[in-house]
Amino acid sequence: MKKGIHPDYKLTKITCVCGNVIETRSTVENIHVEICSACHPFFTGKQKLVDTAGRIDRFNKRYGMGTEKKAEEK
Repeated sequence: MKKGIHPDYKLTKITCVCGNVIETRSTVENIHVEICSACHPFFTGKQKLVDTAGRIDRFNKRYGMGTEKKAEEK
């Protein structure tokens, strides 16, 4: 390997909003995430609405899949 071209690979902590902390190695220090394996519905088996910043509403408005559009068509 060539010297001086690779980034530093150091210990880091990944912190989730739920409070879970995972220690790993990365080129980025202190990573903050909104959802992790401890709180994700797929891994926990509990249904939880995950809508960050109104993405579902924005999708429905953009592509006309909202309830208003369906009510007008009937």
